[in-house]
Amino acid sequence: MRNFLVKTLSTFFYVGYLPLIPGTFASLVGVAIFYLTRGNFWPMILFTASIIILGYAVSGEAEKIFNKKDSKYIVIDEVAGMLLSLMFLPFDLKFVIIAFVLFRLLDILKPYPANRIQELKGSIGIMGDDIVAGLYTNLIMSVALKMGFF
Repeated sequence: MRNFLVKTLSTFFYVGYLPLIPGTFASLVGVAIFYLTRGNFWPMILFTASIIILGYAVSGEAEKIFNKKDSKYIVIDEVAGMLLSLMFLPFDLKFVIIAFVLFRLLDILKPYPANRIQELKGSIGIMGDDIVAGLYTNLIMSVALKMGFF
């Protein structure tokens, strides 16, 4: 039962089993959650914090179950990172699309310290690089918004 729960949560309800680009699909799930919680400060905070906490709780164990470091099936980290990317930002479709593309790009490129964090074992390595990518994306989008680029 424990393995079933770990797999279900770490794959974010089996999104991680999609055959092509599961991380991108998981990021889209993060966008959907943002859409559902938009304008609701506390639900957004609580949902994002819960996903991050669950991610740290299950991703290291999932890595052991899948017997592969940062298995492609583990996508709860992308959901968490995408939610962080959009945290406190207005829901404007063009803004969300730009944040989505930027997050995916930063998640792939892994700028410092994400590249170092990813090398760490277990949940810290799995979740950490996406948390950094999400925070970088949010910072860039927030500055761009404040400077009037959007």
